Amino acid sequence: MRAIAVGLALVAILTVGFFMGVMGQLGYEDTPFLPGQKWRIHDSKRPQPPVVAPASIPGNPPSDAIILFDGKDLSKWRSAWTGGPARWKVENGYMEIVPGTGDIQTVEEFGDCQLHIEWMIPEDVKGSGQGRGNSGIFLMGRYEIQVLDSYENRTYADGMAAAIYGQYPPLVNACRKPGEWQTYDIIWIAPRFEGEKLVRPGYLTLIHNGVVVHYHTPIMGLTRHRRLPTYQPHPPVGPLRIQDHGFRVRFRNIWYRPLKGYDGEPEWRDLTFVVFPDLPRPQSSAK
Repeated sequence: MRAIAVGLALVAILTVGFFMGVMGQLGYEDTPFLPGQKWRIHDSKRPQPPVVAPASIPGNPPSDAIILFDGKDLSKWRSAWTGGPARWKVENGYMEIVPGTGDIQTVEEFGDCQLHIEWMIPEDVKGSGQGRGNSGIFLMGRYEIQVLDSYENRTYADGMAAAIYGQYPPLVNACRKPGEWQTYDIIWIAPRFEGEKLVRPGYLTLIHNGVVVHYHTPIMGLTRHRRLPTYQPHPPVGPLRIQDHGFRVRFRNIWYRPLKGYDGEPEWRDLTFVVFPDLPRPQSSAK
């Protein structure tokens, strides 16, 4: 019996040693290649992603974020109307629209990104519908996400808070009361053009106050009031613009992270038909 026990113990030790050795490997060189890629499953040569330190406080910028507004000044912004200095008020860690001074936009231009922005409708807001704390956040200066007091305030659905203006209402109304800070966390994939031709629409994912309200939604084109959205060719980067719609709205903690593709590729690309080449492709409606 003792010999059997010793034998079993030895098998257990060897088994554990084997699995520990396997688990300690950095990968394999004899596994199948992934569809449409140069990498094998668990490829030992596949590059490691860069390290990014997350913020210690949720919502604050991670280590690789580019800060657009830190609550101190508007040095990274300018008037979208004149190109001169931005004339909004800065105090207590936020900027506030000074009605009549015009839209402002970032000096920096960017495309595909993760964007974080916080906003507040002041507690003393008055009015109803679109006349209640109205502003807008324009990605690349063209594609508007609506800012509005939509807490117990009805308006047309594609013009409420977190709507892609004139195109899609949010999936749900996640608005907080006036006087409370709200967050937009945005994943933006910018449209691409080849000359005058659109070859990829823009895609938007939006999380409002921790709630998903749009996910990988294809943008129809420039956002407009009472007009159909259409695309107009433009560069792959553009400024972030915030609208002066005549209401005192506050903004703070604005930052973004440029987004790239997997394994250091310069940009995101749709891998659907690379991974699944036999899927039926959408048919053009053009005749």
